[in-house]
Amino acid sequence: MRPDVAGGFAVKVRIEPVNDRMCIVTRDRGQPDGLIRFVAGPDGAIVPDLRQALPGRGCWVTAERAMVDQAVKRKLFGRALKVDVTTDPDLGQVVDRLLCDSLFGMINMARKSGQFITGSGKVEDAVRSGSAIALMHATDAADDGVRKLRQANTARAMGVKAAEIPVFRLFSAEELALAMGEGAFIHAAALAGQAGEGVVKRAKMLARYRNGPEAGPD
Repeated sequence: MRPDVAGGFAVKVRIEPVNDRMCIVTRDRGQPDGLIRFVAGPDGAIVPDLRQALPGRGCWVTAERAMVDQAVKRKLFGRALKVDVTTDPDLGQVVDRLLCDSLFGMINMARKSGQFITGSGKVEDAVRSGSAIALMHATDAADDGVRKLRQANTARAMGVKAAEIPVFRLFSAEELALAMGEGAFIHAAALAGQAGEGVVKRAKMLARYRNGPEAGPD
């Protein structure tokens, strides 16, 4: 809000954020990093634009699987884009796969930059030293290994009087092996740095997409 003058009287004019976007499902406005952009391709097919860089008119959906599924069910894309479109009935799963691919790509980049490490011992050392900014476990990781790293996370937080670093359990060991081959892991940590932060950002987005805004990391 800012003061303005109209007819000699002071009034208040609402200043809207210039970078906010409106979800076509909820009609709520939000920042682009909390929404997914969609465009119509040359053939009229709806295409997710995770990088928010494709040309043409776009529309936005809250970055949650339930919201994308609703947009498909209610045929909102054509209405929002004002063109005839075709929408894959499994668009929600397509977006999930793209988010996974984006995360795996960033993990590989972070690994090459020395900002993503695997192996229980190395991960524990990184947590206790404060260099780790997030933990990842396979969903079927053994309870003992998960518990040991949780204790390290708690001890670090108490030592520096800060919150525990986020923990993600997004893929099974089999899914990781299929997606990453020899780069698969059971326990891993993202380390401080641009690439490591990119891993955390994408992991948070995938967790929210699958589980809703209240779920987030473990």
